[in-house]
Formats: sequence, C-alpha cells, structure tokens
Amino acid sequence: MSTAIHRRVAALQSGSDSTFIARLSSGWAVLGEQQFLRGYALLLPDPVVGTLNELQGAARSDFLADMALLGDAVLAVTGALRINYAMFGNMEPALHAHVVPRYDHEPAALATAHPWQYDWQAAPRFDAQRDAPLLAALRAALAAAAT
Repeated sequence: MSTAIHRRVAALQSGSDSTFIARLSSGWAVLGEQQFLRGYALLLPDPVVGTLNELQGAARSDFLADMALLGDAVLAVTGALRINYAMFGNMEPALHAHVVPRYDHEPAALATAHPWQYDWQAAPRFDAQRDAPLLAALRAALAAAAT
C-alpha cells in the first residue's frame, strides 16, 4: 500500500523532505506541512506499519517514547501550554502520530476544541526559510534530550 505516510518516509529516507526535524529510534520527526499552530509536528515510523497495534515489544515502546520526546521538544521550544497527541489512521491508513502544541493565545472558540476544528486550508504552509529557526531549535532540543 502506498499512502502519504509511505511517500513521506521515502522522501525522508532520500533526504528530500525539507520538513525533517530528526531521525529518532522509531522513525522520523517532521514539521507538519500545514502549520495551523506553530510547531505542529508528526512522528512517522520507519518502517511504516498500518497501526500502533502492529508494533510489538520494544518497537511499540520506542514509538510511544519518541512521540513523547518530540512533544517535550515542541513544548520547550514553542512555549506552548500543553501538547495534544493523536493517532488516527483513518484518512491515511498508516501509523503516524500528530504532536499539536496548544497556546494561551488561541481564539476562545478554538482553545478547547479539537485541533482539527482549525481551518487547515487557511493555515500557513511550512516554509523552509521562515521555519528554519524553529527546525534548528527542535533539532537542538532533541539532541540535548539524547545526551
């Protein structure tokens, strides 16, 4: 099966995905292509599997630990209030974790809403130049956590 997750992991493996943050033990940390909230990131497993339930033992633990590690980095770098985590796989039937920072400056109508209530079409797209400092800070936070 070829999903957007499979294609994105292939691009990361070839070094052609500019949203790349870091290679973690279970997969790839990337910024979201739509930055509806600054710092929105994803963890993509490598190799790609269909669901979390397909991972066993250390592979499952590693993915969940990496998801939290990415959340720690996003929280530290962005100054967000909290991180929301989500794994659905309904639209793209391959495991991937959404790491969504939540802020105190969000509009009242969205502050406690599901992050998917945001207008993703109107959200700023990832921009390699604009987002370079964010990428660098996330890389540094993840590198520091690894030591």
